Amino acid sequence: MKTNQLAATLCLCTAAVTAAVSPSSASAAISVRDDDGNVITLQKPAQRIIAMAPHVTELLYAAGGGDKIVGAVTFSDFPEAAKKLPRIGTNRQIDMERVIAMKPDLIVAWMHGSSERQIETLRQLGIPIFHSEPVKLDGIADSLLRLGQLMGTESVAQPAAADIRKQFAALAKQYSNRPPVRMFYQVWDKPLYTLNGASIVSDAMRLCGGVNIFADLKTTAPVVSMEAVLQADPEAIFGTAEKDYGGVALWKPYTTMKAVRNDNLFTLDGELLNRAGPRMVAGTAALCEKLELARQHRKN
Repeated sequence: MKTNQLAATLCLCTAAVTAAVSPSSASAAISVRDDDGNVITLQKPAQRIIAMAPHVTELLYAAGGGDKIVGAVTFSDFPEAAKKLPRIGTNRQIDMERVIAMKPDLIVAWMHGSSERQIETLRQLGIPIFHSEPVKLDGIADSLLRLGQLMGTESVAQPAAADIRKQFAALAKQYSNRPPVRMFYQVWDKPLYTLNGASIVSDAMRLCGGVNIFADLKTTAPVVSMEAVLQADPEAIFGTAEKDYGGVALWKPYTTMKAVRNDNLFTLDGELLNRAGPRMVAGTAALCEKLELARQHRKN
């Protein structure tokens, strides 16, 4: 599509959105705040939604809106039905023409990819955009409730959110008062990525009694050196099972490390812990169990 054709399409899209939010339907308006604190207002429940992150897709299904998703990014593979959704690109680069052609009445976005400029273009068209970025475990249930409001699926979202809160509360009761375990969370090995204390994964660590050795770093997903990890000498090291990822085996030669001496090199399912969706309950439970195992490995 040529530049002038795309511009014409954008104008038509803007006009359609403007017509949809006419004052005559104002009494039916639905308003919620997204994770940036911005107010998102719809004149009627969303029926054509684009999910711009895998965790967003999971949240929408859990909130009762799976049949309203018209497009999703790659790696949106849970639940099983999500694998059949039309793809609009990745969280880093989307097909703008395809997105516009889908005529979405709501986009649920995640802002950590390089598609932020594209998202801003869509926002300027008047397409409502909900930014999803839970940074606390309780934010998962809260996200379900707000997305349920936007979709008119509260009857599904409310009990789902209550169940998630109940399960996290049970884990907190079981583990939050256990002796602390200093740990390193390895997101990737080349380069060596981790997460700071502001990430939702660190909230899971805190619930389980884990202490993130790099919690004080300013960047959410910083690159660290092996030397920094060796110097911190964590009691446990966690990696995730991902394709083309070496995992925690790289630490085995460093036999003087506490985590290696105590046999505390653990692997978790990254999809359960790195996606801020309902399955973080299972991911957090697995993390808690491994940290408890590390406590049992302590030498007297």
